Amino acid sequence: MMQSITPASLTVTQKDAHMQILCSGSWTIEHLSDAARELEALIPLSLVTWDMSGITEIDSSGIALWQLTNRTFEERGHTCETVNEREDLSRLFRLLYSKPFRDVPIPAVPSSLYRLGKETYEIFRGIGTFLAFLGEAFILFFYTLRHPRLIRYRSIGVHILETGARALPIIALSAFLIGVVVAYQSVVQLQKFGADIFIVDMIGISLTRELAPLITAIVVAGRSGSAFTAQIGTMKMTQEIDAMRTMGFDPFTFLVWPRVIALMIIMPLLIFFADMVGIFGGMVIAQVHSHLSFSEFIHRLQGALALKHYLIGLIKGPFFAFLIAFVSTYRGFQVSMNTESIGQYTTKSVVNAIFLVIACDAIFSVLLTELRL
Repeated sequence: MMQSITPASLTVTQKDAHMQILCSGSWTIEHLSDAARELEALIPLSLVTWDMSGITEIDSSGIALWQLTNRTFEERGHTCETVNEREDLSRLFRLLYSKPFRDVPIPAVPSSLYRLGKETYEIFRGIGTFLAFLGEAFILFFYTLRHPRLIRYRSIGVHILETGARALPIIALSAFLIGVVVAYQSVVQLQKFGADIFIVDMIGISLTRELAPLITAIVVAGRSGSAFTAQIGTMKMTQEIDAMRTMGFDPFTFLVWPRVIALMIIMPLLIFFADMVGIFGGMVIAQVHSHLSFSEFIHRLQGALALKHYLIGLIKGPFFAFLIAFVSTYRGFQVSMNTESIGQYTTKSVVNAIFLVIACDAIFSVLLTELRL
């Protein structure tokens, strides 16, 4: 999992004519400023020993800073040596600066190209760690299928209650308002052509096929997905997850799959509920603005709304739930040992989940259109 980054730092110890400099932290361009100032003010002794054991990561700027300082010491007549140098650092030294160099400028502020490269790297690394997370989860899932006694039925039931029954009020309000908005905008346009009756087609197909599943998934991502991330993140901060591993309990079995399964079970039911409430909101506007009675609306809806539109909306539910639950639990496991990271990763989980839900819905639309469904 991701850890907090410690800036580059120095710990200097002196004994007689011997100075030992312990280098630690991240010696990258973003975290070098303090270490550079300390090295500039340092007065070396006859023998200078660089201890590289504490360096967590280093880039070309860190190597340049070290080698320029080391060369300056040597030119002043001091003897320098390097100890506890990791093999990856040695390879990087040989790769970048196998020949002596002087006066290499060390940028004080990372360039735009550097930031772009680092962000691109972080994106691909994030995708890789997420795929590894999925792989580990599925290995445990198939193992659990072979050992059904490991399934946490009680935990699944609790999460169904939390993500389903207690989410009904906010889903009802959202779906009703979406139905009102769609109906109101539709009736204004259709009245210009005397085609008020087609408001039923507009509401029925758009809500059941696209809007109700999408709105429900977004509400669940914001409500339940954020809760998953915060819960698991808090457990990681309080070392409950470490305690589970110490006692021989796998966190995926206890924390990930019960949430995933519960959300996949309840999502189609929430979408069905959103369909009914959204259509009711449309019926109210149709009655008020077009004087279309409820009985006429329902009669028209039976002929306009094909079963396939309703089923397509329900089928999307488990896919949306799978994405929301896995992204949320994955972000929860990424929380580091500070309270600020809980807010950061909770925000990331909601944003990522909503983006993936919309992307998945777009894929469904393209595929179903190509299949003429």
